[in-house]
Amino acid sequence: MITPEQHAWIHAQAYVPEHCVNLMTLVSGGEPFLIDDYFCCRAGDALIVVGYPLGREFESQALEAALNRMIQRFKPKRLSLAAPDTPRSFANSCVERETDQYYTLDLSTLAIPSGLRRALAKAARNLLIEGGNALSDAHAELAREFVGLVNPPARVKALLFRMWDYVGATDDSLVLSAWAHDGKLAAFYVVDFSAARFSTYVIGCHSKKSYVSGASDLLASEMIRLSRDGGKQYIHLGLGVNQGIRRFKEKWGGAPSMNYVMCEFLVRRPSFLGAIVGYTVHETESGKW
Repeated sequence: MITPEQHAWIHAQAYVPEHCVNLMTLVSGGEPFLIDDYFCCRAGDALIVVGYPLGREFESQALEAALNRMIQRFKPKRLSLAAPDTPRSFANSCVERETDQYYTLDLSTLAIPSGLRRALAKAARNLLIEGGNALSDAHAELAREFVGLVNPPARVKALLFRMWDYVGATDDSLVLSAWAHDGKLAAFYVVDFSAARFSTYVIGCHSKKSYVSGASDLLASEMIRLSRDGGKQYIHLGLGVNQGIRRFKEKWGGAPSMNYVMCEFLVRRPSFLGAIVGYTVHETESGKW
């Protein structure tokens, strides 16, 4: 576990969404730890490691050494790593790999174009924006509609439905909802405000059945306002994912800011020689876990 002092220090040093302690622990169901300036969560026989070091620059060799110590200490069967890059000794052992870029929105230089301001004004006439700390049946219905129509990747689907474990369990979470005048939910965002320097757009979706033009933009505008009011320097908009999502983030001024590499491994117990030099990871015949 981490101490309250470590918890506060992590949030003071945080620069990626995975550094948000409550978000990571509540979504993963894991127990948080701070090992060699790396935040990680142990969830059953799995270990989730945030390979973005706190308080210093990224060094592949330092991450490699820390990973070996974590494996020796926690003895996980599965290891999930998110980092700017994968250490060379681990790179060939990924059973699943994903690469992308974080998108961030600098609030100090943000200027909303006139065309977007006009679209926001029009949307505001047709929608009511509400902030809260709970997800209702309407949010669950919209989430199911979104999954059925979009068929998002398994990770996105899992994250979306873990929001019911996260929202309301921490004071740092906020649900922004866009309600149409007929009482239907047009869209919603989940935002995390725990990090000292930034807020995090966690996830969101909009309805096709109860579609209202500009609903997502109006939620983005409210997220920006609240982030500025909270003294945040920037907003983490998440990963690029695909062209459509990148286009929406770039429309608001979001830009790539950091590399993201996710690798998952299976871990085996060492031989006698391996026990001397540390645990090793390997790819099994069964493939993904």
